Amino acid sequence: MDTSTIRSMIEQLRSKRIAMLGKDFLLTWEKSPEEIEATFLVADILRAMREQNISPRAFDSGIAVSNFRDNSTRTRFSFASACDLLGLYVQDLDEGKSQIAHGETVRETANMISFLTEAIGIRDDMYLGEGDRYQREVGKALDDGVAAGVLPSRPTIVNLQSDIDHPTQSMADFLHLAHYFGGLDKLKGKKIAMSWAYSPSYGKPLSVPQGVIGLASRFGMDIVLAHPKGYDLIPEVVEMTKRQAAASGGSFTYTDSMDEAFKVADIVYPKSWAPYDVMLRRVPLLHAGDKDGLKALEKEALANNAKFKDWECTEEKMKLTKGGKALYMHCLPADISGVSCEAGEVAASVFDRYRDDTYREASYKPYIIAAMILLGKFDRPAELLDRLVARTKPRVF
Repeated sequence: MDTSTIRSMIEQLRSKRIAMLGKDFLLTWEKSPEEIEATFLVADILRAMREQNISPRAFDSGIAVSNFRDNSTRTRFSFASACDLLGLYVQDLDEGKSQIAHGETVRETANMISFLTEAIGIRDDMYLGEGDRYQREVGKALDDGVAAGVLPSRPTIVNLQSDIDHPTQSMADFLHLAHYFGGLDKLKGKKIAMSWAYSPSYGKPLSVPQGVIGLASRFGMDIVLAHPKGYDLIPEVVEMTKRQAAASGGSFTYTDSMDEAFKVADIVYPKSWAPYDVMLRRVPLLHAGDKDGLKALEKEALANNAKFKDWECTEEKMKLTKGGKALYMHCLPADISGVSCEAGEVAASVFDRYRDDTYREASYKPYIIAAMILLGKFDRPAELLDRLVARTKPRVF
C-alpha cells in the first residue's frame, strides 16, 4: 500500500459526517453508522502509515491512563501500543497503590489523573450493572472538571470492556471480517453464528457475545444466537439487536442447538459466557466478600456447564457450515480441548487450522483503539491525518 492509497482513504474519511470530538467510546450502538465506518477508516489509515514507515504521532506529549480492574493480555497491550503509536505516554492506574484504597471518590480520582491526560482506557467487566455505570461516572466527573476550569481539556474514555459491551474487541472483529470478505458491504446477508460453548470456568462476562451481535446487526447480517436454555444475555441488548437487525435488512434468530446455528454459517464465534441470572446473583456476593457463597455459586454453575460439554466447536460441527469452510473467530484466549483444558470451547485441530486467522483478528485492536482516541480528540481528523502524511516523518529512522 502506498501513500496514494492512504490519501484515498483520507478522502473517504473527509466525506463522513461524524461528531465524535469530546465524546467517549463506550457502546458501539451509541455511534452512528458513519462514525463506525470512520473508526474503521482511521484504523486502516494508521495501520497503513505504520506499514509505510510514516509516523502517525499526533501528540508531542501527554498521558494515557490505563485502568484495568480485571485481568487482560491482548487489550492491555493493544491500549499501550495504540497510545504509543499516537505519541502518548501510558501510565497504569493501580487502584491498590492509589488513594482509592483509602476512600478517594471517583470524582476526585478522575480529576487528579487528568491534568495532562488525553485518553483514559477502562476495563470494568466483573460486576453486572456496574462497569458501564462506572465508566459514565468517570466521564461525568471529567465534564465537571472541564466546566469548572480545573482540567484544561477533556480526556476521551475508551471502553476496554464493560459488563455490557467490549467495543474494542467487536470493532477489531469486524474490521477483520471486512478485510477477510473484501469490504463492510460484503457482510450483508452473511450468516454469523454467535454460539455459547462449554468452558470449565463459570464467570466469563456477557460483553463479548453482546458486542458481537450488537455490531453484526448494523451490517445486515443474518445472526443466529445459540445457547442452552438458561444461558441468556442481557434482555435489553438482545431486544436492541433485534431492532437493529430489522432496520439494516438482516435477521436475528435464537436456537438452543449449536448444530442448528452452524448450518451453512459463513462465520462461527463459539465463546463461553456465564448465564445472565448467575452474573446477577454473583454481584452481591462479590460486594460482600462472601467466599462461601461464591464457592457455592461456582460449584452450581460448573455443574450446570458440565451438562453441555457437547457444545464444542469440533471438526464435525465445522462440516455443517457453508462449504465446511466457515471462518472461525474468537476473542482469545480460547479454551482448547486437550491443550489449555481437558474439554473446552474448541477442538485443538480446529483452533490450529484457524490460529493465524485469530491472531490477525486480534492484530486490528491496537489500530481500532488508536482510531477511537484520535476521533475523540481531534475536530478535523481527515485534515490532521493529511498533515501527518504530508510531514513524511519516518517512524523508524
